[in-house]
Amino acid sequence: MADQDYTPPKVWKWEPGNGGKFANINRPTAGARVERDLPVGKHPLQLYSLATPNGVKVSVLLEELLDRGILEAEYDAWLVNIMEGDQFGSGFVDVNPNSKIPAMMDHSTQPPTRVFESGAILLYLAEKFGEFIPKDPAKRTECLNWIFWQMGSAPILGGGFGHFYAYAPEKFRYPIDRYTMEVKRQLDVLDQQLSKHPYIAGDEYTIADMAIWPWYGALVRNEVYEAAEFLEAQGYTNVVKWADKIAQRPAVKRGQMVNRAWGEPHEQLHERHDASDFQLQTEDKKD
Repeated sequence: MADQDYTPPKVWKWEPGNGGKFANINRPTAGARVERDLPVGKHPLQLYSLATPNGVKVSVLLEELLDRGILEAEYDAWLVNIMEGDQFGSGFVDVNPNSKIPAMMDHSTQPPTRVFESGAILLYLAEKFGEFIPKDPAKRTECLNWIFWQMGSAPILGGGFGHFYAYAPEKFRYPIDRYTMEVKRQLDVLDQQLSKHPYIAGDEYTIADMAIWPWYGALVRNEVYEAAEFLEAQGYTNVVKWADKIAQRPAVKRGQMVNRAWGEPHEQLHERHDASDFQLQTEDKKD
């Protein structure tokens, strides 16, 4: 039975197995838990990730860059299974001391450059290759406005609404109501913006779309938390139209497969080392 009258202790103490989907890996301390080197492939860009919404942002951008003919954006993508604690290996912690996916190493620089946090990786790659971020200062600022909007808003969706609605071992009305209200407000922010522009930051498809779509596009398309009906997501017609349009892009379809380890077999590409991997994956699943 849910403890409706819980009173926080004077000093909080961590107790292992405190409930919830991620209880087996959550701890109040940072740092490596096991010595484990990271693999390094043949390309300068090495992505260590999982196809969660944050991971999809980066694989989509890399695939979009390749679709624009930027061969220097070729990359190796290695699966980091966060449910098995891969993010706490010493090699991964060296790249991202925060032990969150995605993380990336750029070996085209000397010394190699580590990049962590999905928004930082998007900005790094967009500026490195001069694509998907406007060059006009005003338009660039508008793009960054929405990038930072996503960074501040998505934790409310994932860590707030998603946790209490989908993952918490006990259901409490207060946090579900509180976070549902805020997520619906966020959807309304996006819907009003998209009523005036075809893409999030204006007339151009940018990293702002790539940052926001894996979270809010997946939400209205009922691909995360199975909450679209609960949120009346179809009522946000401009968001739905935008989400469906982005979902049809070939690079987005490929990016969603990268480092995916669940769903239908043909949707999964655990590791990605070459563009031909997608074709081989499809052919293997047909056999």
